Amino acid sequence: MNPNLLQIQITGYEALAPSIILAFTALVLFVIDSISPESENSQLLSGLTVFGSLVTLVVTGSFLLIGVGGANASALSLFEGQLVVDEMSLFFTFIIASVTALVSLASYEYLRDRPYQAEYYILVLLSATGMTLMASSNSLATAFVSLELTSLPSYALVAYIKDNRGSVEAGLKYFLIGALSSAVFVYGVSLIYAVTGSLLLPDIASTLQGGFDESLIGVLGFGVVMILGGLAFKMASVPFHFWAPEAYEGAPAPISGFLSSASKAAGFVLAFRVFITAFPTSGIAGVDWVFAFQILALVTMTLGNFAAATQENVKRMLAYSSIGHAGYVLIALAALTGPADQGLVLGAGMIHLLVYGFMNTGAFLFVALAEYWGIGRTFEDYNGLANKAPVACAAMTVFLFNLAGLPIGGGFLSKYFLLFATVSAQTFVLAAALIINSALSLYFYTRVVKAMWIEDPTDDFTIDGYPSGLYAAVIAAAVVTVLLLPALFLFSDPAFEAAVHCSEN
Repeated sequence: MNPNLLQIQITGYEALAPSIILAFTALVLFVIDSISPESENSQLLSGLTVFGSLVTLVVTGSFLLIGVGGANASALSLFEGQLVVDEMSLFFTFIIASVTALVSLASYEYLRDRPYQAEYYILVLLSATGMTLMASSNSLATAFVSLELTSLPSYALVAYIKDNRGSVEAGLKYFLIGALSSAVFVYGVSLIYAVTGSLLLPDIASTLQGGFDESLIGVLGFGVVMILGGLAFKMASVPFHFWAPEAYEGAPAPISGFLSSASKAAGFVLAFRVFITAFPTSGIAGVDWVFAFQILALVTMTLGNFAAATQENVKRMLAYSSIGHAGYVLIALAALTGPADQGLVLGAGMIHLLVYGFMNTGAFLFVALAEYWGIGRTFEDYNGLANKAPVACAAMTVFLFNLAGLPIGGGFLSKYFLLFATVSAQTFVLAAALIINSALSLYFYTRVVKAMWIEDPTDDFTIDGYPSGLYAAVIAAAVVTVLLLPALFLFSDPAFEAAVHCSEN
């Protein structure tokens, strides 16, 4: 079948079908909640959310297969260029929908008899909708609106367990830091608009390349720095990472996986679009943003991994580990030097975010499973757990070894692509930092594996049932993580094509 023939049929609002499906599913849950506000029918609420996420996943995958917005067809522009649907937006929407489906499935038993379950799933879907719109944003205005649509539900989700002081405190800290970062971002947007007279990313680039009032060069440079800072918060990059360990530890474990995987992916795709499209020339206005991202990448991956190595709490260790992985993905912007192949560098970051979406979400869902069983959060609490739940522990081992980059799943290939990208761009310091930090991460990941499989249990504990939804989500994430080792080429080609298309535009 000719992809170009199918491309003609996908126009207008049809191109936004993935985002519309997520929003429509949230509206259906609103109706159900308005009819029965005290409903705790987890099966119905979770089932609808999973169904909506899977339909979004299928539609997005179909769009990628038939070449919507691909290299052989122009990107679909909507609302006078405010939103754009291309391979990059669809690739990240696929990641977001996958994580949303896993988290929604796992939340079925995790929530158990807690109140406000409909609100929980509505907030997840609205946040996911905002993330998909972030992936399609082609304007600083839509970028800010979608960023807020993503963030506002996230604040409530972190503080969902209202009878837990840690959860409420984490939600408050997340909200305060998030409000500050949003203010920084929107102020940067106002400065860019003052200089260029436009909020559309391509128009900003055209104005900057065609000439602008040189007396405003300081205003422009300050605006670029503030936008970088606002996006660094969403990517959990040092020194804007303070919210992440607190939020991930205090939030329900499925939400920790949701924020550390899907939200991080949305932050990165927005950064890719803004800096590749609007500021294609590093060093503009005296701001070498490639060098800035090199510093951020080095500091973020190093601090994240060293902090993770000092933790005794497994969930907090994964939180700092996620900061380390943010540093790895920052290579996709930090390695965009003169000799770099931009398509290769950006594509490597996209591939790592895809694999990371499954292996990191799966690791947090395993923590959710342990919490469901009443097991503590420290390494010692996991001692001997494999004797009681060998299948789940095997899945957790897969997640941890892939996060470290061992060759038992897609995590190995995604780190290989990142390493190859740094070498090809001649950013050897980044390559060395990637190798050293990956080796360090093996230490704290294997601590969990050792506790589960080798150590004797410190207490005699029993496992109270095997929750079907939570268990299925953990196993599904592990299976996909392993299968991505031989099958990553199915996603690597679209990723590299999307990256090339973005860099050319």
